[in-house]
Amino acid sequence: MIKKELKLKASKERAEILQRFFKTKKGEYGYGDIFIGVTVPVQRSIVKNHPELTLDYAISLLKEKVHEYRSCGLMILVEKYKKGDQEVIVDLYFKNTKYINNWDLVDLSAPKILGDFFFAKDKARLKNLLYSKNFWERRIAMVSTWGFIQRGDIKTTFEYAKELLDDEHNLIHKATGWMLREAGKKDKEALKKFLDKNKMPRVALRYAIERFSPEERLYYLKK
Repeated sequence: MIKKELKLKASKERAEILQRFFKTKKGEYGYGDIFIGVTVPVQRSIVKNHPELTLDYAISLLKEKVHEYRSCGLMILVEKYKKGDQEVIVDLYFKNTKYINNWDLVDLSAPKILGDFFFAKDKARLKNLLYSKNFWERRIAMVSTWGFIQRGDIKTTFEYAKELLDDEHNLIHKATGWMLREAGKKDKEALKKFLDKNKMPRVALRYAIERFSPEERLYYLKK
């Protein structure tokens, strides 16, 4: 059903652009990912038109090779999570992280599912992903804290960011800096204290200080 509708909206030209944008060549982080060229707004529209879809169907999409199918599978999980069965969906999420294997898939789902679920709960299961050999799982842990930030908890973001400062992957640096920037929107002084105490990867630092004044950015970049 979903796959058929996505194919009707597919664009070969857009697919080629997305293949380049999401780094799908050999040796790149998205190697092997396949796109058919459907925009995210169109995907969301298709998913919202099918509230009858089941969790089993969502997981079947998540296991597909085509990126847009996996994306829609996660969108279904997010919608189902909002309506109940949260523990079941969180378990399914953890069991299928190997299919959540590009940054947009992480970002559209982790804060809304794990970031919501673990906000007022023991976060040990989530934090454990910080030490995974799979860098997408490390990104899931970091980006999930966006859900905490939106609810007023920035402490967890700083805690997780510190654990990832020595990470070797550029996409982790970007995610860490992004979440620090979001935490800084809530408490700029807390972000400054974190930056003063910790040596930051250059990419993470640039993301973290994006909202600072030119003078402040220069200070931290020269620090």
